[in-house]
Amino acid sequence: MKILFVAAEATPLVKVGGLADVIGSLPKALVEIGHDVRVIMPRYGIIDPADFTTSSVIGNLNIAVMRRTERVSLKVTELGSKVKVYLVDSDDFRNSIEVYGKGELERFFLFCRAVLDILPKLGWQPEIVHCHDWHTALIPLWLKRNNCHYASIFTIHNLAYQGFFDGRFLIDADLEKDWQLRPTDMPDPPLNFMSQGILWADLVTTVSETYAKEILTPEYGVGLDRLLRYRQDRLFGVVNGLDYDEYNPATDDFIPAKYDVYTVDKRIDNKRALQKRAGFAENVEVPLIGMVSRLDEQKGLDILTASFDILFQKAEAQMVILGRGREEYHNLLRQAASRYPKQLAVFIDFDDALARLIYAGCDMFLMPSRFEPCGLGQLIAMRYEAIPIVRHTGGLVDTVQDLTQDMSKGNGFVFQGYDSEAMLAAIQRAVNSYTKKAWRNVMRRIMALDFSWQVSARRYESIYRKALEMESL
Repeated sequence: MKILFVAAEATPLVKVGGLADVIGSLPKALVEIGHDVRVIMPRYGIIDPADFTTSSVIGNLNIAVMRRTERVSLKVTELGSKVKVYLVDSDDFRNSIEVYGKGELERFFLFCRAVLDILPKLGWQPEIVHCHDWHTALIPLWLKRNNCHYASIFTIHNLAYQGFFDGRFLIDADLEKDWQLRPTDMPDPPLNFMSQGILWADLVTTVSETYAKEILTPEYGVGLDRLLRYRQDRLFGVVNGLDYDEYNPATDDFIPAKYDVYTVDKRIDNKRALQKRAGFAENVEVPLIGMVSRLDEQKGLDILTASFDILFQKAEAQMVILGRGREEYHNLLRQAASRYPKQLAVFIDFDDALARLIYAGCDMFLMPSRFEPCGLGQLIAMRYEAIPIVRHTGGLVDTVQDLTQDMSKGNGFVFQGYDSEAMLAAIQRAVNSYTKKAWRNVMRRIMALDFSWQVSARRYESIYRKALEMESL
């Protein structure tokens, strides 16, 4: 099959969040099983031209957008693999100092328009156009309106980000007629990009089976649950995978001691290195908890920061936290680290090398998320033999099963309620289990699990075939 991925970001070109990891990995996995997959994304000014060789595909195109004409061109490069990446080049994207933020509605409206105009001009024609998140959500609408013969897939990575706009934008973007194009029995869609991808794509996917069920409810639907229930017969959940070449403790140059399932004893050297980096006593007998996360309410920072006094007074454990987010939580974490310098170390940063050391050196990995569409941290942690402690939500449900009392079944410590007490009970259970002989068996068991993109790619392959069958009817 010929498949075009449309997205706002992709590793290694530019990465802001987990979307970039998906676009950098899933196309590669699909190519490996025989499909012809390409990616189209904006050419941002923050992409260093010295890092990637590009060639011109299409010269200047004039795109009518927001009551003006914008000139764009198309270049092509590769993702460090056989996957070609088309870069939509325009002043709007090149002059922006950030991927998201100020002016993003106008930029991604232009991107959607440009993709629609570029599609028929490409020498290569896809059978399937796979759009990702709100930044691309107008494309399925316009493909349907213009009777384009491409099957369309729309993937929701995080429903909380919808691309909201007001009535003035609707008029300026000349979208009023488009918003009236809907079945009479369908609830009125809110004024945001995301709603149109959900409404008009042939099939809609999201990044885990549990999250696909959760977003049908008012609690998790973020105002789109009625629309999602309307289309639930075309909604599928596919758990994201992990790039096993990128995340491999046997070859990872970021960690002091490389290891695999047969040489797990070497992992102790990474724990000592992490304890030293954190300023802790280098004692491998003390349980070490790691956390690499965006620091906000979605990731559970409200219940975590309220728990430190109880946690460090009751549990003999150390914790290392790495991430960046809301300033409020930066301050609370720094204050807690100053109170418990022998047990808590906080790094307010995005640091891939330190993140790898945390995954490879911690005994347990904490994800107390309020909601989690899929989650990448727990997958990396298990790849590096750190046992996850997670809340029962979204993709964490699909990837982490609670350990039985004798630790013979399961692969992590799971808590249900979103509150400090439930989280602390799970952490205490993990700390109490650390000295059991079965701990080593759990480490080996989780490292043998297969959460690679090859598994997810096969699932998407069946969804693509279903979309093609629907398009041919």
